[in-house]
Amino acid sequence: MFSAMNKVFEIQTRGSGLHEFTEQVSDYVSSAGKDSGLLTLFVRHTSCSLLISENADPDVRADMNEFFRRLVPDTDQNSMSWVRHTCEGPDDMPAHIKAAMTPVSISIPIVNGRLALGTWQGIFLFEHRDRPHRRTVAGHISA
Repeated sequence: MFSAMNKVFEIQTRGSGLHEFTEQVSDYVSSAGKDSGLLTLFVRHTSCSLLISENADPDVRADMNEFFRRLVPDTDQNSMSWVRHTCEGPDDMPAHIKAAMTPVSISIPIVNGRLALGTWQGIFLFEHRDRPHRRTVAGHISA
């Protein structure tokens, strides 16, 4: 017999960077009452992504954001002058590129009613745009 549960998470970003929402997801899994299963998360946007990363040291988040900023700078930088899609601002096409390089969905096992994350692992929405956005992430638990 197939059973599933669905939830939409709303994450308000403050601009580019990693925005943790592990607690929201953990609360959802706890309330689902499933002893075991698989949680799938899917971000419903083209200029952000999802990551499981270290959540203990905020320097990890800062370094990750800086790495991607250097790897794919805004289109107003000379190194990105070839970009055609610029109508939504100099950070839009670079945000699409970053999203194409990072996951837009992740799966996490549920064991004994809890997410099977490691000690220092957290779930993050990785915002690739400079200004704040309200993002939605679809969650699905399957047994």
